[in-house]
Amino acid sequence: MNKKEITQLSYDVLGCAINVHREVGPGLLESVYQKCLIYELKSKGFKVMQQVKAPLYYKELSLEVELKADLIVNESLIIELKTVDCLLPVHEAQLLTYMRLLKIPQGLLMNFFSDNLSKNTIPMVNEYFKSLPD
Repeated sequence: MNKKEITQLSYDVLGCAINVHREVGPGLLESVYQKCLIYELKSKGFKVMQQVKAPLYYKELSLEVELKADLIVNESLIIELKTVDCLLPVHEAQLLTYMRLLKIPQGLLMNFFSDNLSKNTIPMVNEYFKSLPD
């Protein structure tokens, strides 16, 4: 994928998330939004994976770590869902770490505990995105 395709994927996924948020509203558990969003994404033809295992290397030690990344869409975008009063820097750090370990170029940090999901979504890119062709 190139930068333009991944950016479009991000917009499309956000649109699906906004549809879920409009339909069910704020204040539910993260797991409810996750199930609804998976349904919405798959109905639009996206490939969705949950809690993917990724290798983690520490010096000579290789660990198979089960990451808690909520969703990966089309192997190019990580979605990290939250239902919190406000997003914190630790949430951003968590998403960036998942993106780096899984070598995924873009991520969306979404807080469904809000009246306006688009204003409570933080898009993030990393070095893998920057190295993609335009």
